[in-house]
Amino acid sequence: MAPDPNSASGSGTRDETSVKVPAKDPKKKDEKKDEDLSEEDLALKQQLELYVERVQDPDPGLQKVALESMRQEIRTSTSSMTSVPKPLKFLRPHYGTLKAYYETMGDSDLKKYLADILSVLALTMSAEGERESLKYRLLGSEGDIGSWGHEYVRNLAGEIAQEYTKRQSDEAPIDDLMELVQEIVAFHMKHNAEPEAVDLLMEVEDLDLLVEHVDSTNFKRTCLYLTSAARYLPGPDDMLVLDIAYMIYLKFEEYPNALQIALFLDNLQYVKQIFTSCDDLLRKKQFCYILARHGVSFELDDDMVADDDDRYVLQDIINNIRFSEGYLTLARDIEVMEPKSPEDIYKAHLLDGRASAGASVDSARQNLAATFVNAFVNAGFGQDKLMTVPSDASSGASANWLFKNKEHGKMSAAASLGMILLWDVDSGLAQIDKYFHSTDNHVIAGALLGVGIINCGVRNDCDPALALLDDYVNKEDPSVRIGAIMGLGIAYAGTQNDQIRSKLTAILNDAKAPLDVIAFSAISLGLIYVGSCNEEVAQAIIFALMDRSESELGEPLTRFLPLGLGLLYLGKQESVEATAEVSKTFNDKIRKYCDMTLLSCAYAGTGNVLKVQNLLGHCAQHLEKGETHQGPAVLGIAMVAMAEELGVEMAIRSLEHLLQYGEQNIRRAVPLALGLLCISNPKVVNFVSVAMHALGLDKEPVDKPLSMFLTCSLVSLLDFSQVNVMDTLSRLSHDTDSEVAMAAVISLGLIGAGTNNARIAGMLRNLSSYYYKDANLLFCVRIAQGLVHLGKGLLTLNPYHSDRFLLSPTSLAGIVIMLFACLDMKAIIVGKYHYVLYFLALAMQPRMLMTVDEHLKPLSVPVRVGQAVDVVGQAGRPKTITGFQTHSTPVLLAAGDRAELATEKYIPLSPILEGYVILKENPEYREEH
Repeated sequence: MAPDPNSASGSGTRDETSVKVPAKDPKKKDEKKDEDLSEEDLALKQQLELYVERVQDPDPGLQKVALESMRQEIRTSTSSMTSVPKPLKFLRPHYGTLKAYYETMGDSDLKKYLADILSVLALTMSAEGERESLKYRLLGSEGDIGSWGHEYVRNLAGEIAQEYTKRQSDEAPIDDLMELVQEIVAFHMKHNAEPEAVDLLMEVEDLDLLVEHVDSTNFKRTCLYLTSAARYLPGPDDMLVLDIAYMIYLKFEEYPNALQIALFLDNLQYVKQIFTSCDDLLRKKQFCYILARHGVSFELDDDMVADDDDRYVLQDIINNIRFSEGYLTLARDIEVMEPKSPEDIYKAHLLDGRASAGASVDSARQNLAATFVNAFVNAGFGQDKLMTVPSDASSGASANWLFKNKEHGKMSAAASLGMILLWDVDSGLAQIDKYFHSTDNHVIAGALLGVGIINCGVRNDCDPALALLDDYVNKEDPSVRIGAIMGLGIAYAGTQNDQIRSKLTAILNDAKAPLDVIAFSAISLGLIYVGSCNEEVAQAIIFALMDRSESELGEPLTRFLPLGLGLLYLGKQESVEATAEVSKTFNDKIRKYCDMTLLSCAYAGTGNVLKVQNLLGHCAQHLEKGETHQGPAVLGIAMVAMAEELGVEMAIRSLEHLLQYGEQNIRRAVPLALGLLCISNPKVVNFVSVAMHALGLDKEPVDKPLSMFLTCSLVSLLDFSQVNVMDTLSRLSHDTDSEVAMAAVISLGLIGAGTNNARIAGMLRNLSSYYYKDANLLFCVRIAQGLVHLGKGLLTLNPYHSDRFLLSPTSLAGIVIMLFACLDMKAIIVGKYHYVLYFLALAMQPRMLMTVDEHLKPLSVPVRVGQAVDVVGQAGRPKTITGFQTHSTPVLLAAGDRAELATEKYIPLSPILEGYVILKENPEYREEH
């Protein structure tokens, strides 16, 4: 490359090139510049210089013509900006001159004209932070702001935000600014720049203005941006933004979207308003399906649905009365009704000799594991090969299997029948009834728990679960009481039932009640009043905690009491503060544990970065051996960060560091936290392709060696080898500390829950061979195998639904209880409280899309299912899915999948195709022949 003749030589030596170039004086330089210009540009430059001179002419007529011409030149060049427009470039040397002349002018229209021009010139010329563009705009004429081009309007919006902050701090008036804001917002909304309009209104704290500016063409894009932005805003701004989105959706009668926002805000008044605002019965049925999926307990009244018969039909949908029917329709369609035995899951024949030999030994522990595997795999199918048998065999096989378990194992075995008959209340209660006549208390306890599991998520007017379980709550035998209490907790989660509250708070206040009965009462109360901030329940649990003796506070089960307290405030943020203050007065043994649990639960699913940092701070401390509070802090990081994808990625990275530097009690909790972050989502982040895409190296043609070098550099920065959660858990499942290994194995089951993921299934098979001599670890491997094949691959444990927008509180509560129990594997899961695993029933949901017609009968239509694409802030109508395949409904949706109708014959009544979606015929559809 030839050296630049104009560049000054840095060293003192004079090389040949610099000798040849003669010195130039500034005048010649300018001439050279002018010579570079084309004839047109030169003419324009001279023309503009002439205008500048004329503007300073004493004759107002000449001034006006010059200003008009200059204005015209600038306007035509700034309408679309890709580079600095020529008029602005040529006027740059004269900016100071025009500014000085402006100051000398008397007040007149011409002065305002000049102010407008200076405002546009300031776009490229004013110094940083001077806000001259805005200053001259406010001094100028009231003309159309958009005529100067989009870039000018964007620049003004930025300056307004700075000026607004300054005026607020100086307490100066802002009326002139707000008028300008009105103009800018109107311009942005007309020109597909809704995100910029929203950002400006957020800056000037006047988002209410948005409602009057949206119209039927842009309200969807506007609301999509509002709901997405809400995740990254601090409180209470996030709620305010969602309120505005709710009002906009209501204004345009987009009721299903409004309902989702109402549920996100947990505002039942809004839900009522939606039912009363909408007159279409079919749409109301769709609302009921959305409410049922969210697991919210909601009673319809005359105002919401006037006709009694209609109201019964709608209430039945909310109460999930026919949920089992729909699930079995899906199973028949996908042809997985055939019951599976635990052996079909273990696939021992694929392993070498030693493990398969060990598996045939008929030990009670192995049978207990098989009970759980059988329950998870056949969940909701109503038939299996161990517990349900053909009627001709009377009580043969199921009774035999039941008594292949010992003591507390019988409780889990009897309860597993409830899991197999999940959601099928009528048939289920009839089948489980036989166990109530048993003489063995463990069997009765299991039957009671089974009744609770059958009724999980299903509400019934005659309250069969309460009628059956109520009498057993105060029996003598602790296991029978636990069965009844846990059954009530699962059956009535989220219902805030006062009758059960008075029953269970009495147990908490009973000094003679055993510790485990009290612990399960606290958990069940937390479930029934999840996220309600109920003070009476909170007080009962607090008093129960204060009454515990020093020795009892050291027991693993005592830690269920703070968890029950935390569930009352699940996702309720600041509402927990009063209770958190009271917890500071607790005994030292439990105080920090209670603090961390309350914090984790209160901010669960909020994505609050400050709380994640706070929890990380607690995890960074190196403490004595006996400290237990860091476990909930680690789980808390996952509970808070699981709100959005970016938070999940960041949390996974942070947990990696905790693994490397944390104490043993932290390492035991990290696998569980990873399991929660990726629950039912065994994603493998391919960072190579991410890196290629980020650098734009996935497009041809690219310099191959350079592209590989850049990719490798970026990947090494990302340390991508360790971000794959599945590999991390696989590594930890061979850890020398058996509790870390057990937690990692269970978490492998959680991330693969209901996916039938072949890679995880293979890992677990190999682990069953590796740990064939270790009963406890083998038990955990079996549980994980059952989870991976949950519902034969039809169920998910993911508490998020509706395109990851809504978090079901009861689902999250069920998962959190199970994870907290896993913090002490030896005492609880592989001890005698293994039935805690049944709390997962609360989170089990079919991962399906079932389309139904106007009479709620299944209707098969073609749909495209593909990877969801984030289209926030994109103009036009971008594609929302990529890499799709076309199937006929009902279909299964994996994590991150999105579906859309592949026919125009029907119109879906829900914007998000998930769960049950009602289709109505499109009146404008014409068959093409």
